[in-house]
Amino acid sequence: MRTEEGFALFVREHSSALLRTAYLLTGDRSSAEELVQDTLVRLFPKWERVAAADAPLAYVRRSLSNAWVNQRRRAVRREHAFADVPERPDERDPFGQLAERDRIWAGLADLPDRQRAAIVLRFYEDLSDADTADALGCRVGTVRSLISRGLATLRDSMEPGRTR
Repeated sequence: MRTEEGFALFVREHSSALLRTAYLLTGDRSSAEELVQDTLVRLFPKWERVAAADAPLAYVRRSLSNAWVNQRRRAVRREHAFADVPERPDERDPFGQLAERDRIWAGLADLPDRQRAAIVLRFYEDLSDADTADALGCRVGTVRSLISRGLATLRDSMEPGRTR
């Protein structure tokens, strides 16, 4: 199979999973789409190496999470303030009106980047500790520590009567 065909097939099969991961990391659909697109654009020139990996999806997911962490580390962000905010075409919340979800989301947003990435990959993407460690480029023990500290912080933020 040609490189272009293999890449196109991979994107068709896995773009929704990658977009979901990116959304959970960024918290914004357009930022998630941009993160996925940037990651795939960066990986396309070396797609033969990616496709030859034991788990190409894990390779791309690791690249995606690394790109997000690196993006968050940059001192200057690409976000710009505008005097007039453009209208959003669709204000519906696809996940429902659950207040608990909003509190969890706020708690996730307050976590340090690596803790947040570890929790998203482990629980939302249902990766094993080993796969999460591989995606983050660290040891399994580090992943477990990141998850433990992140969950403890989330539990504290979810206590009744506690506000953000």
